[in-house]
Amino acid sequence: MTDTRKHRGPHPEDRQLFSEEQLPALSAAASELSWLLTREYALKGALKLVGDKFSLAERQRLAVSRAACSDQSRARREAARISIDSPGGRQVIIDGFNLIITVEAALSGGLLLLCRDGCIRDLSSVHGSYRSVDETESAVVLVGEILDQIRVRDVLWVLDKPISNSGRLAQRIRELASGRAWEWRVELAFNPDAEMISSDRTAISSDGPLLDRVARWTNLGRYLVEKRLAQSWLIDLS
Repeated sequence: MTDTRKHRGPHPEDRQLFSEEQLPALSAAASELSWLLTREYALKGALKLVGDKFSLAERQRLAVSRAACSDQSRARREAARISIDSPGGRQVIIDGFNLIITVEAALSGGLLLLCRDGCIRDLSSVHGSYRSVDETESAVVLVGEILDQIRVRDVLWVLDKPISNSGRLAQRIRELASGRAWEWRVELAFNPDAEMISSDRTAISSDGPLLDRVARWTNLGRYLVEKRLAQSWLIDLS
């Protein structure tokens, strides 16, 4: 089926699935899933146990899985995180789809999750294909304005080459940067995670497994939402 969405906003059932009444169960589920992951239970089986216990819908289970993490991962990510305005963050490598889609979701009124490791994540996903939405350019520009504000100008974006339309998005990012004198580089990679893990730059991403492996990272997504998109629909599952 062709993706014809013009926004990356909320799912039609999100207001009900993530209402105030649902939050206690979702928070408890995220806590219990984190407890199981800390004890090295496999994510799939642990999520089924917790999801069944709390009678969670599939989309709620997705949210809980993105919010939870083991104590070991939380400690590892915290140890590798540097301050957004640290001198060590002057050269950055951006997980392009990861960051843009989260900002698109925020701008579209989509649901955001404050997760156990301090990251803000969305519920969107890219399965082999990416389609720009009305908020795409605004998302890229907003990222650029924040990077300018904190004086980060040595910026490398990495996009997944196998994802369709990645080339078009890369070109649009270059055009937007050129029009504002941002000296960015944008690359397509068959394995962006490997590029980011091996890079000596500071990573910008909220992808949990990736954050477990990079040398250092900074939480730009959360900083951006808190500073510029404070009215976003954000629920706390930390």
